[in-house]
Amino acid sequence: MTETADVVVVGGGVVGASTAYHLAVAGAGRVLLLERADALGTGSTGACAGGFRFQFSSEINVALSQASVPMILGFTQQHGLPLDVWQHGYLFLVRGEETWRGFVDAAVRQRALGVDVELLEPREAEALVPGISLEGVVGATFGQQDGIADPSGLTNGYATLARRAGAEIRTGIDVVGVRVEGGRVAGVTTAAGTVDAPIVVNAAGAWAGVLSATIGVRLPLEPIPRNVVTTGPFPGAPERRTLVIDTATSFYFHREGPGVLMGMGSSDERASFDTTPDERFITEELLPTAIRVFPPLEEAGLERTWAGLYEMTPDRHPILGPVPGVHGFHLAVGFSGHGFQHAPVVGKLIAEMVVEGSARTVDVSSLDLGRFTRGDLVHEAHVV
Repeated sequence: MTETADVVVVGGGVVGASTAYHLAVAGAGRVLLLERADALGTGSTGACAGGFRFQFSSEINVALSQASVPMILGFTQQHGLPLDVWQHGYLFLVRGEETWRGFVDAAVRQRALGVDVELLEPREAEALVPGISLEGVVGATFGQQDGIADPSGLTNGYATLARRAGAEIRTGIDVVGVRVEGGRVAGVTTAAGTVDAPIVVNAAGAWAGVLSATIGVRLPLEPIPRNVVTTGPFPGAPERRTLVIDTATSFYFHREGPGVLMGMGSSDERASFDTTPDERFITEELLPTAIRVFPPLEEAGLERTWAGLYEMTPDRHPILGPVPGVHGFHLAVGFSGHGFQHAPVVGKLIAEMVVEGSARTVDVSSLDLGRFTRGDLVHEAHVV
């Protein structure tokens, strides 16, 4: 166990791995990433669908995607490491006139920001993904530059780059608390001992609130379990990996192997760290919705089910940057389901804050922790 470091990053998901890499190449000194699991990317990162998109309702989320998605698309060319990427688009199916007006307004804002988004008639949406049910569908939005990438590939890719740049990554190390002396970070306490460091980056995902609480910092963050299901091959399985979202139910699916991967939020979601798949919910709610949205799924056999944790904030935006009153404590948490796609640029932004004193690639000052006490929340409506 390294006993001293210049920066400790807590959390070995894609956000933590990206942060460790960008800190190392930015000259932050001795960077140490600590992950409590035995492998990287086994928490929320390993459970996610791997989507990336530009179709957000808030300007800051669009800006984060515009900076981050090119880093995903160009990862292999820039770094020489393999990463599977499919840029087959996101298709939002909208049922109801009032909801449709909101998506049309959002598309206008997205286009003004440079996002290539199309407004489709129902039949045009069906032509993109044959087999979807058009019952009640008023229209659809399609972003052809949206897509899917491999979460494990991106996480381990950044970890490889971080090691090459001199960062040290340790798995199987449980960080049980942050140490503060005189209002300044002094390091972390782990189950294996202590590490002295003047800077700690909390990238602990759904457990970020637990870590911050060890120094009296309360984060408005809840861990919300989400169930995911994959199927085997079936007649009518989509040919492309377009990610389809039914906005009325939050049900989504995309091609995965010979079948599909699908998931959905619940109307009675409760905060919990329990990642046991909810078989009742899957059987009684998710699967019936899946068949209504995409009838060919009635002939599909289930292959695998799991649950992962969304780290949800009240306004569905991340909390980024230093914590006032605790010098050296930085947050990269609360992504509300959008962490994978924004991880590349978030790692870069945290490195800029630590090394240069402020973020310059994207202005994320509106995403600080203080917005919750100021009442300056920035709401995101298009949460999947």
